[in-house]
Amino acid sequence: MLVITTVKELQESVRKVKADGKSVGLVPTMGALHNGHLSLIKRARKENDVVVCSIFVNPVQFNNPEDLRKYPRTLDRDVEFIHDYADIVFAPSAEEVFPVPPTETYHYGVVEQVMEGAARPGHFNGVGVIVRRLLDWVQPDRAYFGEKDYQQIAVIRELVRQCNISTTIVPCPIVREDSGLALSSRNRLLTAHELEITPNIYRILQESKNQPDVPEIKHFVETEIAKYPEFQLDYFEVTDDTTLQP
Repeated sequence: MLVITTVKELQESVRKVKADGKSVGLVPTMGALHNGHLSLIKRARKENDVVVCSIFVNPVQFNNPEDLRKYPRTLDRDVEFIHDYADIVFAPSAEEVFPVPPTETYHYGVVEQVMEGAARPGHFNGVGVIVRRLLDWVQPDRAYFGEKDYQQIAVIRELVRQCNISTTIVPCPIVREDSGLALSSRNRLLTAHELEITPNIYRILQESKNQPDVPEIKHFVETEIAKYPEFQLDYFEVTDDTTLQP
């Protein structure tokens, strides 16, 4: 495995690979890697000759400075964790990625105007800024993203369409704990009590499928979530899987 920290090294390494006619798969991450990330890397390993994994906590997609500060950073452990599966790890500094403050602005239409886009203004523009740069630098045949961030996939697909990027975006299934809790880097920030109760979110979502129609589904979820004082519901929607509209 090659661990590199500069854009120049990244581009030179990929250029050599492509000169040999090899396909390239990209797995963008923010580190603190877990088995969910590993499933993406293994999928990329299966479908490409060379796998590039980026590890970069992207400051421009955080609305909350405290969330950025607390986000777990475990680079040495991450590199060891994926050593047998990735060929290139790109782990740049913020100064390397953004030598000057980014000014790009992306508009994704209706897919960014609901749910996470409405709750976190500017978040998806920050996602677009880093994903566009990674796709430009690596020019992968395929890029892999987890369906845990489903709206993000819709946004990235729209970014790729608008910018006429040839990379195929590959969505990959959510990986869960035995409890049903979706694997997430932020899970390590939860207390023991929070880890105990959080799987109820998945249980409630599963049980909601037994309701007869959309209004009953929404009422059921909102009512069940409200039974836990530790939970605060930002939004729950039933949407079209492409447009993300209700």
